[in-house]
Amino acid sequence: MMMEWWWVVIGYFVGSVPFGFLVPRGMAGVDIREVGSRNVGAANAFRSTRASVGLAVLTLDVAKGCAVVFLAGRFGVDDPMRAAAGVAAIVGHVHPVWLRFHGGKGVATAGGVFGVLSPAATAVAAATFVAVVWRTRYVSAGSIVATASLVPWLYVMGAPSSILIGAALTAALILYRHRGNIARLSAGTERRFGQG
Repeated sequence: MMMEWWWVVIGYFVGSVPFGFLVPRGMAGVDIREVGSRNVGAANAFRSTRASVGLAVLTLDVAKGCAVVFLAGRFGVDDPMRAAAGVAAIVGHVHPVWLRFHGGKGVATAGGVFGVLSPAATAVAAATFVAVVWRTRYVSAGSIVATASLVPWLYVMGAPSSILIGAALTAALILYRHRGNIARLSAGTERRFGQG
């Protein structure tokens, strides 16, 4: 059991790899922390550099969440510890040690984590994200609604309690990270996707 706890540490450090910082700097020569929203994530990379950079960040952030949970499963780790390792990866993304604990908002990495833990519920949440962004052109609104919808969908689809708890903790963290977006949405000052 003690050995399995190492997956939480591994999850944190894998999640901490700051692709949202490294990719824009490497591909576009841009410090993402100094442009746009200054958020170290795919949405800011899309907005502040170019689509190929944003897509690379998105793919890698999803991949690191997938990798942690998938590899833990391949080593025979049970669902509670896989969920704990996945949540640790999300925490690592949001609070990466390499960037003085100032990272992204965790949506893409959470998508990777729960895409492995519960593919069906995550697919519905992802479809919700696409639908909301398509309708409103607010990426933040899509992220907020999709995040809030994941736990109910997991419950309806019979996910284990450990995964439900992990999703609830993740939702609380992501929604907290979006508190500024929520305030701007309420005030009507949030930027739409494609808007400079």
